[in-house]
Amino acid sequence: MRVDVLTLFPEMVEQVTKVGIPRIAAEQGSLQVVARQLRDFSGNKLRRVDERPFGGGPGMVMQPEPLALAVAAAKEACGADAPVLMMSPQGERFDQRWAQRLSETPSWIVICGRYEGVDERFLEAEVDAELSMGDFVLSGGELAVMAMIDAATRLLPGVLGDAASAVEDSFSVGRLDHPHYTRPVNWRGKSVPDVLLSGDHKAISEWRLANALGQTWLKRPDLLAGFELKAAHHMLLREYLNEYVSQWPDK
Repeated sequence: MRVDVLTLFPEMVEQVTKVGIPRIAAEQGSLQVVARQLRDFSGNKLRRVDERPFGGGPGMVMQPEPLALAVAAAKEACGADAPVLMMSPQGERFDQRWAQRLSETPSWIVICGRYEGVDERFLEAEVDAELSMGDFVLSGGELAVMAMIDAATRLLPGVLGDAASAVEDSFSVGRLDHPHYTRPVNWRGKSVPDVLLSGDHKAISEWRLANALGQTWLKRPDLLAGFELKAAHHMLLREYLNEYVSQWPDK
């Protein structure tokens, strides 16, 4: 997977391949991140890529021509079919489905916005999709892009030590993950659930599914609206909720 990032702060984006899973992927040759300095395409001595907005108002707006030239250079390297993405608070919410989609895309181009925004004519002419990390505003798109790269990279074949980790992650199957426990068995008066120590793989599997459904119902019930609950799911969820109410009657 090749990602060309168009940014005013390439040194910031380049850090994503220095640690963790993206570093492993880069060393394996599964991931290549190319950070392009937008000022290299400014066409003026001051290397400016922004101007005041027509109609007045605060802040500056990124100009269309430097952005278009940067996209052209990226497409020459990535291929003409490489999708062009723009990080924007107005964009579609980035989620696990997008991470999966990008992990299956051999090369993609993403632009990190800055200032008050980007000339609308550039968006209409060059951008295939605008993406957002949520209903909040960052100083620029760099941190959001780094999160996207990390999310997509961990889905690449052979990158994780155990491929099942990505399959069982929260959101990968439309619900949250189940709780996890490790040694010691007893910690500050709290014990690991007996079923996880039983060695009964069928019972453990059912416990994990019930708790995943229960955690989703408690923390992100909106996710269950898009999750196909079968009869077995309903039964496990009822059992979880009955036990939850017995333990926490005031909640």
